[in-house]
Amino acid sequence: MAPPASKNRLQHLRATDLRAVAQLATQATQGVARMAEGVHQSVWGTLGVGKIASGQTGGITGLVYHSVRSVTKLVAKGLDSALAKLEPFLEPLTDAKNSSPEREAVLAALNGVLGDHLAASGNPLATQMSLRLAGQAPDWQAMPAKAQVTGKVLLIVHGLCMNDLQWRTVPAQASAAPHRRSTHHPASATEHVVDHGAALADALGYTPVYVRYNTGLHTSENGHALSQQLALLAAHWPTAITEITVLVHSMGGLVARSAVHSAQQSKAAWLTHLKNIVFLGTPHHGAPLEKAGNWVDIILGRTPYSKPFAKLGQLRSSGITDLRYGHVLDSDWQGHDRFRRQPDSRTPLPLPEGVACYTVAATIAAQRSPVAERVVGDGLVPLPSALGQHTDAARSLQFAKASQRIVYRTNHMQLLSSPEVTQQLVKWLSPV
Repeated sequence: MAPPASKNRLQHLRATDLRAVAQLATQATQGVARMAEGVHQSVWGTLGVGKIASGQTGGITGLVYHSVRSVTKLVAKGLDSALAKLEPFLEPLTDAKNSSPEREAVLAALNGVLGDHLAASGNPLATQMSLRLAGQAPDWQAMPAKAQVTGKVLLIVHGLCMNDLQWRTVPAQASAAPHRRSTHHPASATEHVVDHGAALADALGYTPVYVRYNTGLHTSENGHALSQQLALLAAHWPTAITEITVLVHSMGGLVARSAVHSAQQSKAAWLTHLKNIVFLGTPHHGAPLEKAGNWVDIILGRTPYSKPFAKLGQLRSSGITDLRYGHVLDSDWQGHDRFRRQPDSRTPLPLPEGVACYTVAATIAAQRSPVAERVVGDGLVPLPSALGQHTDAARSLQFAKASQRIVYRTNHMQLLSSPEVTQQLVKWLSPV
């Protein structure tokens, strides 16, 4: 009999995870073989033998690398076929309907880093865009007419490498005093939980609807998918919708802006209900860390010896490279090499007309350090980017002064658990 600790770890796995990991392992083997062959060819090229540009060796050496790739593909197909047959017998070992938060956190991170690859290869680990009501993906067709919802919908969209469960956090310095549980995400009675969604539900009567999506895809692809999900919500919501308010964190803000643009293009009916969008730490004009990653690609590509290793820097997903400048439209990335250094060529997209837009920017600096706060930002997103400010007036997002808030001594992730942010949200969204 397995010890209790092993049994608990097993609860974080599903049978389909075996196939997914096997696919990733075989694809990684092929990638390493291609990289090794690239280094081999680069060395030969510096000696005047072969063509560096080809990236592939010839003769017996080339045959060896070709054999490695061929055998790996063959093993991959056989393993995938065998595991597919075993799935019906393995699935009862785990509860597929109740995935653990730990597993979901790992999947969210994995999708953020290479979710585009997972989706393109049909890997079972790829996250599908879905809405979550009371912790579950709703069955719109079977939703009861008298479901416990209000006409005020609060759509909540997470950021890169995260999921809907991570909106609900327990601050490190939380007190041990009991806190009223939220029905949206159950918690232990001793946790002091900060949940913007639950707070707005309690104070203003919103019904929180969380979004779960693959953050490794292009933001515009997720924007189209989110608009489609909202069309389903508007068509099947059990009661008349009086308002849709959107609360977003980080990348989620780019996805939301893209979804609004997609809805405008298709004249989606849900757009008529949209009243407010609140951005928390959204990199409207990009994030320096992705720009730094772009420089890594360039540096590695300088010499024939290091050039093959540039592929390591290119493991970053489409979603991550979209953060370089803050892409929100298909035209921002289509037809471009996303790993090639190039100037910002985005099509300017203003804030939607007729929608009240608010933004919260964070800085880890103290309020008395104006220079530091503008340079440092929240550790991931600079203050001007989060506030929508740009040196090009055509790209600047026009947030009203009263619709902007800067929180100090706060990092990017603490925006999810800041009581100061919660208070500001209630103030902004309260009826006048």
